[in-house]
Amino acid sequence: MKQIKLGKTDRSISRLGLGTWAIGGGPAWGGDKDLDECISTIRACPELGINLVDTAPGYNFGQSEEIVGKALSGMNREEMVLITKCGIVWTRLGSLFNKVGDRQLYKNLTRESIFEEIQMSLERLGTDYIDVYMVHWPSVEPFNTPIKETMDALNDLKRQGLIRAIGAANLSPAQVEEYSNYGELDIVQGKYSVLDRAVEEELIPVLKKHGITLQAYSPLEQGLLSGALGRDYEPQGAQCNKKWFQRENMLKAMDMMDAWTPLTQKYNCTIPALALAWVMAQGDFITVLSGAITVDQLKENINAANIELSHEDAEIMRKMAQDIDN
Repeated sequence: MKQIKLGKTDRSISRLGLGTWAIGGGPAWGGDKDLDECISTIRACPELGINLVDTAPGYNFGQSEEIVGKALSGMNREEMVLITKCGIVWTRLGSLFNKVGDRQLYKNLTRESIFEEIQMSLERLGTDYIDVYMVHWPSVEPFNTPIKETMDALNDLKRQGLIRAIGAANLSPAQVEEYSNYGELDIVQGKYSVLDRAVEEELIPVLKKHGITLQAYSPLEQGLLSGALGRDYEPQGAQCNKKWFQRENMLKAMDMMDAWTPLTQKYNCTIPALALAWVMAQGDFITVLSGAITVDQLKENINAANIELSHEDAEIMRKMAQDIDN
């Protein structure tokens, strides 16, 4: 597995990482997944060349972290680069975020909240440090916290050795600039797929300017670009309100994937591997998260890291996606 540098740190991370939102299960993913299978999937990462695992407390109210922790207990912790997040809480108030089932999530990035969160995450994960601690969503009114306060708290955690690098997700370019004013931001997570290329307009140029790694999430559009869904598929959980799961758009995307057949034959790969390879082909500063929940899915997706997608073929895929996006 090819690796890239993590921001300005001395750590290297695999081009493909394992995202564990789906592994956390819960209402957003149509219920809990098989625990043994989830643990096996995480533990298979090192032998497949993957050293990056991404989780968050907000993934089913800590359950994703707990599952990752169970898996890590049987692994060499130093081999893994572990990302978890802060700022989405349910044990204290904040600005309204999502409601999952009958439980409300809030946004809170105060110093007090972050220091409470890190201790709970360390306990659930069964570790004494986090490789990358990432702000999950920006702070908003009415519980808005200045970025400086948040970064001061994260810098203190870094000095204490509880975290080794700082990241942030879902930021605007201006927020990246402001975070960078108060400390070292090494990785930024943003939604990026062949169907959703918004990060290219303004975010990516700012990340390049500051030497920040881009971590692309939802590269398979929550399973749509897996090619495994039938045309009668009914969206579930978190898929329901997404643009590409509206029926007309979903069918257009399926037509596009059918048109990828010559490319999957050329590169001897599957549809999801091709979709992941497209994101990786956009720059060597990008690591891509795969939301696999089984070892077989993980093995299928790692093939993407070995695909040398030509510029011409990447542009063909871009044009196809642009043509159905209207």
